[in-house]
Amino acid sequence: MFYDVIFWALALLAVAGGAMVFRFDSMARATYALLASLLCVAGEVLLLGLDYLGIVIVLMMTIEMTIMAVFMLMYMMNPAGLMPMSMVHNKKGATVICSALFAALALGVFVAPWPARSGRPSADPAMDLGMSLMGPQMLTMMTLGLALFATIVATVVLATRRGRYDRFGDDLKSRTADDPVRGGVGR
Repeated sequence: MFYDVIFWALALLAVAGGAMVFRFDSMARATYALLASLLCVAGEVLLLGLDYLGIVIVLMMTIEMTIMAVFMLMYMMNPAGLMPMSMVHNKKGATVICSALFAALALGVFVAPWPARSGRPSADPAMDLGMSLMGPQMLTMMTLGLALFATIVATVVLATRRGRYDRFGDDLKSRTADDPVRGGVGR
């Protein structure tokens, strides 16, 4: 009963957050409403016992939406919603299509013949999911993931012309920064 209440609360919050994306005038607010909706979906995944996948969704969506909000604030003409704007084009057509699709999906939930459970649940659903998605290539993909991460870190390190000691010297005791590059934080 407790899990049912949490499930339905998260489901309602996910739908409400998704709807608020189209109600806000501010792109930043719309981004964070979408983040709230996706975090509720991650909560649903966690309720299903897929801890790894749920945590990955939380981390991915939080980072992705934060980066998206930063870029929108930098480059959009109206990021704070100071002028009225709409996220929806062709409102009547979109309303008809979305309503029909929602009705069809909701009907499918109640009409579909759901299979009965056979057997016991897996002891490690994340491992089973990985094996069903990648099969024998799971070790390859894990190695590739580490290689990509190392490449990203190395690229950032090599792209930076100066390190943390360039501004204040090796002992970091200088009161003012002796910034070798003009326009830095110290000048």
